Amino acid sequence: VLTRGKALMTMHYYQNKLKLAIIGQSLFGQEVYSNLRRQGHKVVGVFTVPDKDGKADPLAVAAEKDGTPVFKFPRWRVKGKPIPEVVEAYKAVGAELNVLPFCSQFIPMNIIDHPKHGSIIYHPSILPLHRGASAINWTLIHGDKKAGFTVFWADDGLDTGPILLQRECAVESSDTVDTLYNRFLFPEGIRAMVESVQLIADGKAPRVPQTEEGASYEGIQKKSNARVRLVMNDSTEAIHNWIRGHDKVPGAWTVIDGQSVTLYGSSMLGGSVPAGQPLEIEGASRPGLIAKNGLILYGTDGKALLVKNLQFEDGKMIPASKYFSSGESSSVDLTDAEKKMAEEIRTIWKGILSNVAAIEDTTDFFKSGAASMDVVRLVEELKQKCASVQLQNEDVYMATTFQDFIQMFVRKLRGEDQEEELDIDYVSLKVNNMTVKMPYQCFINGKFEDAENGKTYDTINPTDGSVICKVSYASVEDVDRAVAAAKEAYDNGLWGKMNPRDRGSLLYKLADLMEEHQEELATIESIDSGAVYTLALKTHVGMSIQTFRYFAGWCDKIQGKTIPINQARPNRNLTFTKKEPLGVCAIVIPWNYPLMMLAWKSAACLAAGNTLVLKPAQVTPLTALKFAELSVKAGIPKGVINILPGSGGMVGQRLSDHPDIRKLGFTGSTPIGKQIMKSCALSNLKKVSLELGGKSPLIIFSDCDIDKAVRMGMSSVYFNKGENCIAAGRLFVEESIHDEFISQVVEEIQKMKIGDPLDRSTDHGPQNHKAHLDKLLEYCDIGVKEGATLVYGGRQVDRPGFFMEPTVFTDVEDHMFIAKEESFGPVMVVSKFKDGDVEGVLERANDTEYGLASGVFTRDINKAMYVSERLEAGTVFINTYNKTDVASPFGGFKQSGFGKDLGEDALMEYLKTKAVTVEY
Repeated sequence: VLTRGKALMTMHYYQNKLKLAIIGQSLFGQEVYSNLRRQGHKVVGVFTVPDKDGKADPLAVAAEKDGTPVFKFPRWRVKGKPIPEVVEAYKAVGAELNVLPFCSQFIPMNIIDHPKHGSIIYHPSILPLHRGASAINWTLIHGDKKAGFTVFWADDGLDTGPILLQRECAVESSDTVDTLYNRFLFPEGIRAMVESVQLIADGKAPRVPQTEEGASYEGIQKKSNARVRLVMNDSTEAIHNWIRGHDKVPGAWTVIDGQSVTLYGSSMLGGSVPAGQPLEIEGASRPGLIAKNGLILYGTDGKALLVKNLQFEDGKMIPASKYFSSGESSSVDLTDAEKKMAEEIRTIWKGILSNVAAIEDTTDFFKSGAASMDVVRLVEELKQKCASVQLQNEDVYMATTFQDFIQMFVRKLRGEDQEEELDIDYVSLKVNNMTVKMPYQCFINGKFEDAENGKTYDTINPTDGSVICKVSYASVEDVDRAVAAAKEAYDNGLWGKMNPRDRGSLLYKLADLMEEHQEELATIESIDSGAVYTLALKTHVGMSIQTFRYFAGWCDKIQGKTIPINQARPNRNLTFTKKEPLGVCAIVIPWNYPLMMLAWKSAACLAAGNTLVLKPAQVTPLTALKFAELSVKAGIPKGVINILPGSGGMVGQRLSDHPDIRKLGFTGSTPIGKQIMKSCALSNLKKVSLELGGKSPLIIFSDCDIDKAVRMGMSSVYFNKGENCIAAGRLFVEESIHDEFISQVVEEIQKMKIGDPLDRSTDHGPQNHKAHLDKLLEYCDIGVKEGATLVYGGRQVDRPGFFMEPTVFTDVEDHMFIAKEESFGPVMVVSKFKDGDVEGVLERANDTEYGLASGVFTRDINKAMYVSERLEAGTVFINTYNKTDVASPFGGFKQSGFGKDLGEDALMEYLKTKAVTVEY
């Protein structure tokens, strides 16, 4: 988000700079302070709030670390008059401009007007609209279509000073105060404050008087005034705006069964209203419904909205869907027979925990000294005692105290804990001599469900352009729910407590299920991505299965090490390291290998013990959703895997920004990778691994096996229709064999069959989607206009669907667009190099900002090894190409990204190292 800020810093560093006083607080204030210092301005004083509970404000922390003078005044005036010693301390710093990025204190006008340039302040609204506090809330409450902020010159009015600059953004129907702040008001506000200071320093800052036309003022909303009944006779959208505008503070509320209940997490409900249990709500135009997704409310227009959570007067919050069960006790009352059984179980516990004097209700099985063998013994003894209860080892780990264990056992005895059968609304399609059943909804916390806002989009079959089905279009709220589910599964669920070997067993089982369904998965991959079925079966699906099996084997082999350190006499020390999972991880994958890219990242992530939220490419979501179904069948606990189809700009951005995500793995374009990296840094410095664009060089020397070079050279370009991250983006062919090489390539292209990817004899299927086909055709047009020779192809195939002819360009010079930019399609770009000019061709091959893969063909092993050492790429192929393996690390250099998929290296991307030192 701050890239432009960085550019501004470079642009203005040697221009005019100011002495600044920063008056404010919070992380926003800290970011403004830090960025102004980076741009070369001198912060002569920071004025912020006193420490709270012994903890300093983030602005104070940053300033104190830098050695900047920090003042923590509890107030600036008493009874409306400035405090003299405070004013004196402020004036002593000698500021030329006051910057108020987030200021909650009343600052006297003799402070505001004192500096040479006065004071500027940030306000979260498009002034003059929504003057005063709670501006973001009122933006939503009024249903404004635009939100934004203003940087203005402070005065003694209610945000009425002249305007310096303004920025605005669209308000989405799913936006809340948090999403608006995180998506726009926070990052763009930081940039705007920095820009405003530089405009003042350069003497270019405007002072636009605020008009009174359209001016509004709404004070901070009191809880007593936030009752939903006030707008219950209005439209559904107005009710939705009222609820989301008060979320989280002060909270919109209504009266249910005589008590006030606060409503959180409102979203407009699209599509049909699900069945539910009626709920009378005081003042409502009609009863609400408690449905499986939450509380449904209606406006006078007959439309519906969904409320996610309810909070009662005692502070307890529950999912709205659980309203009618919210009063139930969390424990069950035992019958006499069950009490007798409990005492028999107590005796078994006592036999195992012989060191414990008495088994109390609060006795903890493991804290009392039990080990893994004791778990097996307990389970087996109970099987002999009560064969009807199917107890697992994991049940003991989830209920470690005696009272919790008895409650769990009795529920199993009664059959109350039966897993809810997975409810899937399939789209079924008869294709490829089979019926494929495809989930199409978001997969969150072990369930398939519609997006909260009910939105869907069409996923298209590239073979003929037809709609396969409508897929749920995840919202920001869905992301937050998925992350919360993944965090709960990691922090408190079975996955985090599971023995690594048991975790590996589940991943092996998942791989087995993928193999069992491989024809169905390959068929879905073909119709959704255009992959030739035989390739989808072998590579897209086949390598995905191999990847899960490979990483399943790693689960119980993750090790730290002991480290000899300097011994401080007379003490001795032991230092060792532990490899631990990171927590909740986000994975964002591309559309060229939808299932395989999922496997490459998620298998390593899960093997390391993390939980995940994965966003498949918007145009190819279906195999990821089928994978989610198989993960449930494999026994992966709920919340461990979450799949969110939808927009990268919305879902991907929220994953980058989310504070509870500790790692983000991304495969895609370099520009998007840069944006993700910035967002991850700004949010919480989450770990990032990026596999980005490429322009992989393939050098073909005249002493090669030319038949093999032609075959592999074609594969390096046309494999998977050229939609291949390591595709050879540019071939350098030694001059003496250049013409023969081209002649053989064209001859072989003419033998290729272009057609339906489900036809087993097809060599070349459709491009993934229409926008990509259009981009490829434009790419070829540019090549022709720049003077490259189009030897073959360059056109769309005259048939339905998104088919592109395999293409060959020769006479490509180094300065040309097609010599520098990746096509990501079936376009062979060939350049000659002089016979024997090894150093020259190496220089040309490395003259790119990318460094993903590369290749060399020669019979001279010395030349091959020398060239491989000099090529600046994460992978080098010698006399082969596209030969990847699950055990071999894969990833790029330079602007092709960093971090590795596959191999042990990939596992390390999803682990953290903890060092432990013991003195004895």
